[in-house]
Amino acid sequence: MLNLTRRQFLRYSGAAGAALGTSGLVGIASAQEPLKIGVVYVSPIAEIGWTKQHSLGVEAIKKEFGDKVAITAIDNIFMPQDAERVFRELAASGNQLIFGTSFSHGTPMQKVAPRFPKVAFEHCSGIVHLANLGTFEAKYYEGCYVAGAAGAHMTKSGKIGFIGGFPIPDIVGPANGLLLGAQSVNPDITCNAIFLNSWFDPGKEKEAANTLLSQGCDVICSMTDTATGVQVAGEGGAWSIGYASDMAKFGSGKQLTAFTLDWSRDYVGAAKGVAEGSWKPEARWDGLAAGVVKMAPYNEAIPADVIAKLKQLETDIGSGKVHPYAGELKDQDGNVKVAAGSVLSDPDIRGMNWFVKGMIGKLG
Repeated sequence: MLNLTRRQFLRYSGAAGAALGTSGLVGIASAQEPLKIGVVYVSPIAEIGWTKQHSLGVEAIKKEFGDKVAITAIDNIFMPQDAERVFRELAASGNQLIFGTSFSHGTPMQKVAPRFPKVAFEHCSGIVHLANLGTFEAKYYEGCYVAGAAGAHMTKSGKIGFIGGFPIPDIVGPANGLLLGAQSVNPDITCNAIFLNSWFDPGKEKEAANTLLSQGCDVICSMTDTATGVQVAGEGGAWSIGYASDMAKFGSGKQLTAFTLDWSRDYVGAAKGVAEGSWKPEARWDGLAAGVVKMAPYNEAIPADVIAKLKQLETDIGSGKVHPYAGELKDQDGNVKVAAGSVLSDPDIRGMNWFVKGMIGKLG
């Protein structure tokens, strides 16, 4: 796999620039013509985290197809104007399948995709679909709910903390899920939330984690692209919850679990579809049942009977027996958002822009 920085890529693509033909999405024409795939990562590929898990999805394609694919991967592309240029150059360079890996890649992909109707675009965290633009996403809130229940069994202060990149539905929903999972064990638990307005800023994340510690939070979950929250929590004697990857080795023995992400089926499935000429834009949204969301091993400090309950909770959420957003649910102001006996609809989950009762923090 070829990994390029933005500057290297622009040099490379300027020299390449072969346009696609004019009819239909293309599959692998012959053994001499590998399927060209472009991948755009929102942050640097690190040892763990969001982008690391996407890189593992790309590696799954490589393992499945071998030399029948040629992959160009560009990392650390966040700003929309940069992303639009990179997506356009990837498409113009003959890539038949292009992945975007961040919500922030949405508008750029929506602008570029119609200009290259023969190219299949796949957007992780996307909400807009076009004739050649599909999306895939994970039900993070399912893992958050289980992790919150684990935290409730271990907290002494009754205060948990949440650090998010941006106050968008993909993050607000899981933050609520974390607290609701904790409140399923102890209804009096509260959650302090801080947003960084960045996916990758270890300095800000460290400051946020220390703030949560000073506020008395003794369980901290951080939905960003670094292990900083887990590390700072552990160093401060608090429990932590990892995100995307298992971050236990950074947590000073204090990571309770992590809700990890396995995108392999999405990456390999899309590549197979394009290779076979059967690719269609889909809206895939999977969680514990499909194995896209997986819980990392539980900390041995958690009592064995509690671990058994947590594993059963995983099963019950996956089967639909337990729904993390089952009513009655109220917002921060006490307004009923989900009536007793009802559950929040999928569109409302994906558009969640409000905090549940017990969340301490602001979205704006």
